[in-house]
Amino acid sequence: MDKRMTTIIDVARLAGVSKTTVSRVINNYPHISPDKKEQVLRAMEQLGFTPNPSARRLRGQLATTIAVVVPKIVNPFFSYLVDAIEQVGYRSGYQTLICQTNEDKEKELSYLNLLKTKQADGIIMTSIENDWAQIEPYTEFGPIVLCNEYINKTDVPMIRVDQYQGTYIGVKHLIERGHRKIAYCTGGLFTEFGKDKDRNQGYQKALEEAGIQVNPSWILVDKHTIEDGKQVMQLLMEMKDRPTAVFAGSDEIAGGLMMAAKKAGLRIPDDLAIIGFDDQPIAEVLDPGLTTIRQPIAQMGKKAGEILLAMLNEPCPSPAVYELPVELIVREST
Repeated sequence: MDKRMTTIIDVARLAGVSKTTVSRVINNYPHISPDKKEQVLRAMEQLGFTPNPSARRLRGQLATTIAVVVPKIVNPFFSYLVDAIEQVGYRSGYQTLICQTNEDKEKELSYLNLLKTKQADGIIMTSIENDWAQIEPYTEFGPIVLCNEYINKTDVPMIRVDQYQGTYIGVKHLIERGHRKIAYCTGGLFTEFGKDKDRNQGYQKALEEAGIQVNPSWILVDKHTIEDGKQVMQLLMEMKDRPTAVFAGSDEIAGGLMMAAKKAGLRIPDDLAIIGFDDQPIAEVLDPGLTTIRQPIAQMGKKAGEILLAMLNEPCPSPAVYELPVELIVREST
């Protein structure tokens, strides 16, 4: 065999192991049996195969890097999601590259370009800023997996939670606690599809079943952060007809709300009940403890990583939607 043409596939075939195992040995990753390591090293020596990451990447012979696109890594939800993905990648000999868009469409496209330039072998997108029509062409250059996002009629795998059910059970919980004036924080109101649309429908359904009309002035759009939560509290304080409860949409918004409510002299949950979404560690340490909707964040990240790696090793698996369950965690804030 011509040594210049030797690839990782040749090494794997001669050693009698998978391509992933060869990648692990080359990148010196742990948890490889001494026997398999010896088989790979012997095969590399027989074939005259010398690892050269840059050259191998240019020839497309070895996949070693996966990219994870997040809107803001400082949001604990995405930090925990990336943590789970990175662990799956590391165990299989892959490095994880974190790409933060700051919700900027151009930045998102520049990170997708990593597939085209072979600087990333596959991408997990945890949020989407551009229309899918602009993103889809990049699937020609490598596998893309959507995690925490839902786009209608795509041909890529999606891992998500039941956002509709999460919001529905959260708002229903507030109604069962006697609340009929329920404010609602959302990312986007008039979205055609995606998690915001699912959540909005869950909110409306819970109110409808209880015979409660939606009050547009209690729907607060484009809310995501602790600072947004503080601003929401300010808006509520200025209302003549003030809600008695808030579905916050995230634990960060709920935390900001709680801080501002206390500062305004309100008692939680007597004057204002608050429910979050995610069940981040902050939910349990807030005072009072935050009632929230628990998302299986680690499970989502693990599944996304496993699917992407499967796509890299076995091209063209059937795309599917993996929907994971949510759970209402009741604490003192309601």
